[in-house]
Amino acid sequence: MATPAVRMFRRLEGLFCVYKPSGVHWKLVRDSIETNLLKVLNATPSQPLPQEVRFLAQPSTETEAPKGLTLSATSVPVLSKHPLVSGPEFQNIQVGVGHRLDAFSSGVLVLGVGNGNKTLNDLYRTRVTRDYTLEGEFGTATDDFTHTGGVVERSTYEHITQDKLERVLAMLEGANQKALLMYSNVDMRSQEAYEMAVQGLLGPEGKSAPILTGLRCIHFQPPNFILEVQCLNETQKYLRKVVHEIGLELRSTAVCKGIRRTRDGLFTLQDALTRHHWTAADITQAIRQYHSSKKHRKRSQSPAKKPALKTSEDVTATQQNEANEEAAVGKIKKLVAETRS
Repeated sequence: MATPAVRMFRRLEGLFCVYKPSGVHWKLVRDSIETNLLKVLNATPSQPLPQEVRFLAQPSTETEAPKGLTLSATSVPVLSKHPLVSGPEFQNIQVGVGHRLDAFSSGVLVLGVGNGNKTLNDLYRTRVTRDYTLEGEFGTATDDFTHTGGVVERSTYEHITQDKLERVLAMLEGANQKALLMYSNVDMRSQEAYEMAVQGLLGPEGKSAPILTGLRCIHFQPPNFILEVQCLNETQKYLRKVVHEIGLELRSTAVCKGIRRTRDGLFTLQDALTRHHWTAADITQAIRQYHSSKKHRKRSQSPAKKPALKTSEDVTATQQNEANEEAAVGKIKKLVAETRS
C-alpha cells in the first residue's frame, strides 16, 4: 500500500514551468524547488508502524518455583521502520531542467519531476520553437555583447531609423529561412515538403546551428530598441551576438541589455510560477493543468468521423476541391523550383 508521501509524489510527476529572474543561476532555481518539494513530502503524516509477533519472557514471581522459562506471544511495533531509525522517506527527487537560461537571462524555464523527465526529453526531441524579447542599445560595443561588459568601441547612431532596422531584420530572417530549408533534409520540390510546410513541421533534423524563424522590432526609441525573436537550437550568447551584428549592419554598434524568454514550446509566461509560488501545492496545480491541456490537445487532434453516405453533389464538390488543391500544389512547386534555381 502506497504511503501518503508516495501518493503526493505521484501527483507531482509531470511538467511545469517557472519564471527565472535575471541574475540567478538556473541550478539555484532547480535546487530551491527540489528542497521545497522534499520538505513537503517528508512532512506528510507517516503510516502507523507495522506490528510483529514476538515471544517474550514473562516476569517470574518469588512465590513460584523455578520450573522453567515462561514465554508469551506479544505484538510489538517494528522499530526498524520508525522514521527516526530509517530516516526520511524521500532522500532526493529528480527534478530535470529543459532548455536552460544563463544567469544574465530571465523568463520561462521548464522543469520536470519524476516521470516528467522522460516527457521532457520526448518534448525537446521535437522541433519546438522558443520566443524571446531582446533589449538592445545602439552606440556601444563590449567584449561580451552585454551592457555590463568591457567597452571596446563607441559609435554614433543618429542615422539609424526604424525602416533601416526593419530592412536588416528582414535580411537576417530571409537568410535564416534558407538555413532552415537546408537543415531540414527534405527535397523542396516534393509533396512531402509541401505537406510539412503546411503543418509547420519543417525544421532541422537533430542538433543544428541556431536558426531564427521570426524576427521583428516591437519598440524603437533610439538608442534603445526591443526585438521579438522566434528561434530553434539557440543559446543566449548567440542571441546577444545577433544584437551585436545588427548594430554592425547598421554601420554602428549595439549591446544587449536584457534577454527574456516569453515562450518555450507549449509553455508561456502566463503558465510560469513566480518565486513566491514555488510550493508543492502550486506546482501540483500547474502539473494538473498541463495534463488536462495535453488531453484536450489529443482530443482536438483526433480525426473526425467520415460520413457514411455521400450524395452525388458531395462527390462533385470533393472532386472539384481536389482539382483546385492539385493546381495550387503545382504552382507552389513551380515557385519553390524557381527560388532554388
